[in-house]
Amino acid sequence: MNDQQLLERITLNPKVMVGKPVVRGTRLTVEYILNLLAHGATTSEILGEYEGLTPEDIQACILFATKSLRDTDFMPLTMETA
Repeated sequence: MNDQQLLERITLNPKVMVGKPVVRGTRLTVEYILNLLAHGATTSEILGEYEGLTPEDIQACILFATKSLRDTDFMPLTMETA
């Protein structure tokens, strides 16, 4: 599956979840899926919890976040000292 096909799985609609990007046909936000992954949930666990979600949907969330952050600069949350 190419990038365009994956990204078509993510939609934005101001009437759904206040316009946050969601997995098409759900009310699951990209942010929510990424947060589950960040806190240790496996793809299998997420798929088991949310019927109808596919591995490609999770891939699409990661790809969407990657592309969204591509041109973003961040300041570190903490300053390292020597």
